[in-house]
Amino acid sequence: MTSALQVMRKLLKDDPRYKPEAYQFIREALHFAQENLSELNQAEYVVRPSEEDGPRHITGQQLCEACRLYAIEQFGFLAGMVLAKWGVHSTGDFGEMVYNLIRIDQMRKSDSDRREDFDDVYPFDNAFEPHFRVARAEEI
Repeated sequence: MTSALQVMRKLLKDDPRYKPEAYQFIREALHFAQENLSELNQAEYVVRPSEEDGPRHITGQQLCEACRLYAIEQFGFLAGMVLAKWGVHSTGDFGEMVYNLIRIDQMRKSDSDRREDFDDVYPFDNAFEPHFRVARAEEI
């Protein structure tokens, strides 16, 4: 019988592009996405899941947005650098990792999910920079 750890070790050997920490990050970001689904739906590029996908289904775009927000929450200004150190340089990399985890039965997908759902969701070059807004006097 093959353990989950053995399967993961084989995955890392077969596809060495990403560090183990990147896969753990994807799992944590999925949990973050499930907890913050309403906030993720506000992003302008997010495609909402259909009713047939189930009430807690997360789309590729939603997971990418969750990864962005979770990385900022966890690593602040260093989020992009941390992800790059783990081999993650684009939203397409999130998709590659997700589909690797699907292949080894560590994640599931719906019939409507596609690997391409993760491609070019947002540019990585400024996705992790903080966004500031100046409050008007009446807002203070």
